[in-house]
Amino acid sequence: MKNFVKRYLRDSRGITAIEYGLIAGVLALGIISAVGGVADQLNTTFQTISSKLKGS
Repeated sequence: MKNFVKRYLRDSRGITAIEYGLIAGVLALGIISAVGGVADQLNTTFQTISSKLKGS
């Protein structure tokens, strides 16, 4: 049992997987934020174009 606990504490595979998961999560949040900002800008642009076309 003592050897199992020592091996478990020295094993870093799970830690590496958690780190990769955290990095992927941060990247996903960044991408979602960027896409959301672009979507808002596009919506505003299309609304402006639409209002100008209706006014003509």
